[in-house]
Amino acid sequence: MKHNNLFLESLSPESRSFLMRLCAEVDLPLRKSLYEPGIVPQYAYFMTSGIASVVAMMENGGMAEVGLIGREGVVGSFHLLGPAKVSTSCFIQLEATALRIRFADLLNVFRTNQEVRERVLEFVQEQAVSLSQLAGCNRLHDNEERLARWLLMAQDRTQSETLNFTQEFLGMMLGARRTTVTLIAGGLQRQGLIKYQRGRVKILERGKLEAASCDCYQITKELYASLYCHPVPMGEIDGDVAGEQAVSAGTSGSEKLVGSGKSVARRGAAAKKGTTSSKG
Repeated sequence: MKHNNLFLESLSPESRSFLMRLCAEVDLPLRKSLYEPGIVPQYAYFMTSGIASVVAMMENGGMAEVGLIGREGVVGSFHLLGPAKVSTSCFIQLEATALRIRFADLLNVFRTNQEVRERVLEFVQEQAVSLSQLAGCNRLHDNEERLARWLLMAQDRTQSETLNFTQEFLGMMLGARRTTVTLIAGGLQRQGLIKYQRGRVKILERGKLEAASCDCYQITKELYASLYCHPVPMGEIDGDVAGEQAVSAGTSGSEKLVGSGKSVARRGAAAKKGTTSSKG
């Protein structure tokens, strides 16, 4: 399996190579649980294909999707931010592949490597902003607009015209019954925008489907498109500037990590000195 995770591809070769050495390639079947509410996961995942759904569950057994993660993301990223319990669960809703890393290893890299930390925070911010937009969408827009928006978001992440989703899952995403899903999908099909049959959705007219969706799609599309567009220039991360720091938790002492605090301090001091000289 060739890795095709946008998070990893945004990193410098040194940081990416280091993380890759800590990863294992895995297949993720439908319904595979990636983490449960209130529990720190054993593993995090750099998705390389498919879709993972982030779901909020209620005491009465009801659930609603509050996020989706494809090959742009890191499942488990919210757990890196602090001790607060994450109340959502995450599981595979479109058969997937990923690079799996021990959560303890990723947490250690997050704490010691500035570049990785900044990219994780960028992804988490994109997820948080998207979630706030979709919260309003679920309250204010009708089911047909929301289904069109969600199908477009899913296609952006899979790069596939055909999406295999059950009525049960689409109903959970919309917060609607299966009969409602059938009615809404049937309406989009009669307009010639999709072909829907037995849990398989094929997008026929993407442009028209975008027109049928709510304006939330364009907002989330721009967030997705701008993700990782401003990574640290690779030329700035070399052996002299970035330095090396041994990883202490969960990794071998012979493995080194790019991006030490001392090198950042040296870079800041050099910049300050240059500013002082220019004033003289």
